[in-house]
Amino acid sequence: MGVLSGMTGFARCEGVTGDWRWAWEARSVNGKGLEARFRFPPGHDRLEAKARDLAKARFTRGNVQASLTLKRDASGSGLDIDTARIDALLAAAAPYVERGVIARPSFEGLVALAGTLGGPQDQTADPALDTALLAGLADALDALQAARHDEGRTLETVLSGHIDTIEQLTREAAASAAVRIDTIRDRLAAKFAELIEGDLPEDRLAQEAAALAVKMDVREELDRLEAHIASARELLAAGSPTGRKLDFLSQEFNREANTLCSKSSDSSLTQIGLAIKNAVDQFREQVQNVE
Repeated sequence: MGVLSGMTGFARCEGVTGDWRWAWEARSVNGKGLEARFRFPPGHDRLEAKARDLAKARFTRGNVQASLTLKRDASGSGLDIDTARIDALLAAAAPYVERGVIARPSFEGLVALAGTLGGPQDQTADPALDTALLAGLADALDALQAARHDEGRTLETVLSGHIDTIEQLTREAAASAAVRIDTIRDRLAAKFAELIEGDLPEDRLAQEAAALAVKMDVREELDRLEAHIASARELLAAGSPTGRKLDFLSQEFNREANTLCSKSSDSSLTQIGLAIKNAVDQFREQVQNVE
């Protein structure tokens, strides 16, 4: 039995590598296909290709976004603080400080500016850091996938309930007096008598009688509804990715329900057909959330 997955979720993963602190945040929402977007600090776009591969290995649908924050511990060794640039920034800010336009910049604020401290903006690749960041992303995407599975379990319960409703209504329709052979025969005989009184040509009479017989018999629609119910349960049991197939199946459900209503000449059967349509609409609405 497979696992049904939704398409919405959130996950966060953080860690420390050397004097670097990093954190990944990953989230996803519904989407017709898979669209993965990543936000990296300057100088780390080189990780994007491998990041996309990690997303494709876990998801087939949904808009997935993951962002990386990276901060270097200022107390760590090997930092390259550009003191000349900081002096230049202080000198440039001095006239504005004297006029009271701005407050005197703090050392911490100046260090945080790009270009004053060796940090996320460094272009030099650090293989150990890259490996840790990709492993952290994999963990975040695993957690995101688990969150989507949680949603999937809820969706499975809801969708199964809608299928049960459709099945119960289909059984009520099949048990309706309007579907019984004797009822169809009596109505057909009455309509046939009307056609005869109309003095129609024999070939036209045969055509009209055949059309009436087809219109009055809804057993074929009920048989197809039962087949769709079985298919829906099989798809739910198979697990994701099955959202597209369930969406197509919901359209087939709706087609049969529409035909049932259009062919019905009995008010109680029509009401059952409308109830099936309502249950199908609810089913299809929830299917849009399935991967």
